[in-house]
Amino acid sequence: MRLFLTLAGVISTLSLYGAAHAEFPERPIRVIVVIAPGGGPDITARVLAPILAERLGKPVVVENKPGSNGNIAGEYVARSAPDGYTLLYGHDSLFAISPHVYARMGFDPLKDLVPVATTTTAQLIFSAHPSVPVKDFREFLSYARQANPPPNYASAGNGTQHHLAVEMLKQRAGINLVHIPYKSGSPAAQAAIAGEVPFVMSGSSSGPFVKAGKLRALAVTGRKRMPLFPDVPTIGEFFPGYEITLWLGIWAPAGTAQPVIARLREEINYALALPDVKQRFQSVGDNEPWITTPAEFEAVIRRDYEKYGKLVKQIGVRID
Repeated sequence: MRLFLTLAGVISTLSLYGAAHAEFPERPIRVIVVIAPGGGPDITARVLAPILAERLGKPVVVENKPGSNGNIAGEYVARSAPDGYTLLYGHDSLFAISPHVYARMGFDPLKDLVPVATTTTAQLIFSAHPSVPVKDFREFLSYARQANPPPNYASAGNGTQHHLAVEMLKQRAGINLVHIPYKSGSPAAQAAIAGEVPFVMSGSSSGPFVKAGKLRALAVTGRKRMPLFPDVPTIGEFFPGYEITLWLGIWAPAGTAQPVIARLREEINYALALPDVKQRFQSVGDNEPWITTPAEFEAVIRRDYEKYGKLVKQIGVRID
């Protein structure tokens, strides 16, 4: 009888648990973006939000908490209730680079956050203000080698791929550039457009500025040239083996129930498969929808954690 009552209690509890999560969501969902408005993660998050809201039947609100390579937004979400109502829309550098670069983060992104779904992949664009006397990447290399003092470059912040991409370029090309970090890619691009810095390594969302002549694209960081700018070379064409790509995804606080994560993943993947979403992603640059399984997502995080750990050690980047 005791065993029967115990089993009945467990079954009752599980039934209530399942019923509660079957009703998810019951209120609006907040998606915390790691960068300022205007950059690739912000734009793609706002493309997905209304579709998710329609599918889930509740508002999906996008909020920006930029700074410290996503650490501010990441810690905020990690300390939120693990109920699926506060999600992180972040980039890979928070998980693959920051743990190697920052002496103190305030939280462990690999333990305190759980992956929900991947969203996009992209590459970076290295650009110059039109007033800088370089027409292409080859002329940039010559210019940088002769410049005294060395010119400045803007990035999305310390420890980002934007930062490491230029540091790796400096090492491979034997040039010197002075790093000027910004809170995210959009402010960095705006600084270059305004002429505050001559060069910028920015995300593919800076593509429209290149098209408008406000920036001059010199090179891209991916394995292949961008379809948007077929005449702009990859850095790897000059320095074989050079490649920096980035990806975005959505995370929840550790402890979030698996049925909730599964529901979110299902709806995110549905949105990513829509032709209109792909078209809108590509319109802001080289952003491509990227759908993975949970196992694939976790494997990519581990792979890039090891990859960037070696690169950080090789370059010697450290932030106290």
